[in-house]
Amino acid sequence: MMVQQEKPDDYVVATGISHSVREFLELVFDRLKLDWRKCVEVDQRFLRPSEVDLLCGDSSKARRALGWQPKVNFEGLVALMVDADLELAERELRSRGR
Repeated sequence: MMVQQEKPDDYVVATGISHSVREFLELVFDRLKLDWRKCVEVDQRFLRPSEVDLLCGDSSKARRALGWQPKVNFEGLVALMVDADLELAERELRSRGR
């Protein structure tokens, strides 16, 4: 829909629901049947400053101008991402003859 517009423009594609990196990790590692706490080390130097209260994508322009609506929720998107990476890793292993 974006590329079919007469005039190029920028659009935000987002559900409008905020999620933390920790929520993302938990879903990814749950899908892989792993404990993220055993694999991920948190470096306090890279945590966001406390003045950032909430980061959330505003897709109202895409909804209004394009009639766009999200079809996949956060959990579904994480599952799609993990499954695609697993499939790619399996193809790479097969191509190496393993």
